[in-house]
Amino acid sequence: MTNRKSEHVTGESSETEVAEKLEEDTSKQAKKLPLRKQTLQERLKAAEAKAEENYDRLLRVTAEFENYKKRTEREMNDFRKFANVSLIKDILPIVDNLERALTISCNNNDDAFDGMREGVEMTLKGLLDSLKKFGVVPMETLEKAFDPNFHQAISQEESEQYPENTVLQDLQKGYMLWDRLLRPAIVIVSKKPDSTVEVKSEGPEGHAKTKVTIQ
Repeated sequence: MTNRKSEHVTGESSETEVAEKLEEDTSKQAKKLPLRKQTLQERLKAAEAKAEENYDRLLRVTAEFENYKKRTEREMNDFRKFANVSLIKDILPIVDNLERALTISCNNNDDAFDGMREGVEMTLKGLLDSLKKFGVVPMETLEKAFDPNFHQAISQEESEQYPENTVLQDLQKGYMLWDRLLRPAIVIVSKKPDSTVEVKSEGPEGHAKTKVTIQ
């Protein structure tokens, strides 16, 4: 009888211990749950920050690549436009000579001379048309204001008709290659007429004569 009571007590004790153990484990799990939840949130925020950083880097790389493409395209266009600069500069003196040939006149009615002149005009026109296809155009300088960026003045002439520093003569044409100066124009520019005038003034008899200079 005593043994049975002892076994009964022992059984109840074991069940109590199991219940306490289960409750303790549940309590530990409950304590760990907020910590695990917090860790997942931190990992999520870190992943989002990394993703945003990678996206910003992708945008920068894409922008740099687009700028590189535009710069390369611009450089290639410039290369195509200005690759023949040396050749064109060698051709311009030929154009100058043809234009000078057209300034020669003949007093006699010479059909041979007229035919030769017509041939020179056609040759010059064809050459200028070909140069124009490559962006070469002559500058208009006569009666324009002198610009040291595009004109090279070798002398000045007095002029009452034009303002000072106006191009009076174009001794050698200047040319532009697209938007760049290929060769400056050699010009003669105007200046104001000399305004120094001497006026003789005679005083009464016995007084010295004086000269008045007006500037």
